[in-house]
Amino acid sequence: MSHEKSFSVEKFTSYQDSLQACLDGISAGSVIKKRKLIIIKPNLVNSTPFPVTTSPDMISALVGYIRKYSKARLIVADGCGDADLDTSQVFQQLGYLDLAAEHGLELVDLNQEPLTRLRNPQCKVLPEIYLPRIALKGFLISVPVLKKHSLARVTLAMKNMLGIAPPKYYQQGGSWKKSFFHGQMHRSIFELNLYRKPDLSIIDATLGMAEYHLGGSTCDPPVNRIVAGFDPVRVDACGTELLGLSWKDIPHIRLAHGVLGRACER
Repeated sequence: MSHEKSFSVEKFTSYQDSLQACLDGISAGSVIKKRKLIIIKPNLVNSTPFPVTTSPDMISALVGYIRKYSKARLIVADGCGDADLDTSQVFQQLGYLDLAAEHGLELVDLNQEPLTRLRNPQCKVLPEIYLPRIALKGFLISVPVLKKHSLARVTLAMKNMLGIAPPKYYQQGGSWKKSFFHGQMHRSIFELNLYRKPDLSIIDATLGMAEYHLGGSTCDPPVNRIVAGFDPVRVDACGTELLGLSWKDIPHIRLAHGVLGRACER
C-alpha cells in the first residue's frame, strides 16, 4: 500500500485536535472511508490506567475521526496479558464499557475468539501460529502508549500486536497470558508481525513511560506528541527516538526494517 505521506507527528494539545491533525497529515480519512470493518487494538495489558494502558479518551477521539469518514463496523479488540483478570474485566475497570455504550462499539476479547492456524516455514520461533480469525480481517489499527519495556526495550505498535495471541497456545512457562514470547521476545515480535502487522499505527506519546512498561517514572518533561503512520516500523522507530533511544539498538525493529517497512528514509 502506498500513500503520498505515510508518517506524521503532532504536538499534543488535545486528543481530538492533535489526533485529527496527525491523521489528516497522512490522509487517513481517504483510506478509512473505503473500509467496511475497522478493528482498533489498544494496549490493555492489564487493568492499570493510562499511561500503562491506552486511554479510552484516545480511543474516543479516534472513533470520532473514523466516523467522520466511514460507516464501517467498528470493533475494539484486545487480549489482556494479566494472570488473574479476563479481558472483559479489564474493559470494565478501564472504562471501555462506558466508551462502547457511548459510541455504539463492539468490544471483543481476543483471548476467547475462534482461531485460525497459519504457517510460515521461514519463521524460526513461530513456523506455525494460531491467531484470532477476526484479527486477520478488516483494517487493523494498533494504538499503543509510549513505553520502555523490560524485555523488548520498547513496547510500541509492533509489540502491541502480541496481545492478539491466544493464551490457549501462548501461556507457556509462566502465569502471564502471553509468556511463551518472553524467551525470544524480539524475534517473536518480528515473526508475529510477519503474519499480521497493523494497517495503521498510532502512538499516544503524550506522557511516556521512562523506565518500565508496567510502572516506574514517566518521561520528564512529558513527550507531548501523537505519532501516526501506515508503516509500523517507521512509527516504532520514531517512538523509540522519543524515548531517547536509537531504533538500531532495538533488535525487533532492526529485524523488521526493510521487511515490514522502513525505520528511516532511504
